[in-house]
Amino acid sequence: MHGSAHHHHHDDLPTQLARADAICAARGAQLTPLRRQVLELVLAAEQPIGAYALLEQLKTTRGPAAPPTIYRALDFLLENGLVHRIESLNAFTACIDAGHAHAHQFLICRSCGQAQEVTDRGVASALESAARSAGFLPERMTVEIAGLCGRCAG
Repeated sequence: MHGSAHHHHHDDLPTQLARADAICAARGAQLTPLRRQVLELVLAAEQPIGAYALLEQLKTTRGPAAPPTIYRALDFLLENGLVHRIESLNAFTACIDAGHAHAHQFLICRSCGQAQEVTDRGVASALESAARSAGFLPERMTVEIAGLCGRCAG
């Protein structure tokens, strides 16, 4: 997985964690050791990872942790734009453009489980205007598209 297009890790882990620290500091939020560790696990995961898988991984370093602990950490990471939740998989993935509000779409491979984040403003504005013309005020938008990635389709 060396920097292939469908992978969401562009920088190395220390760089991504340093960026997360900076984003939190700029917002007056605290990236506590637990939150940082959860973020690190999400960043290191090869594909979107669920809360229970994160709990299992945390056990090895921290000992047993209660589910609410991990959900609070994930909520913090979501609120600060460091991770995304992929509803259809009930799993979390790192944000490719952490700290910037952006509409995003996920291309989820039903064969290998990879999720590629893309940001297409055209898709976002089409959905936004469709929502508004229905008298709906959209607040956040995540589009999930299931199919086959280039590797699995090929």
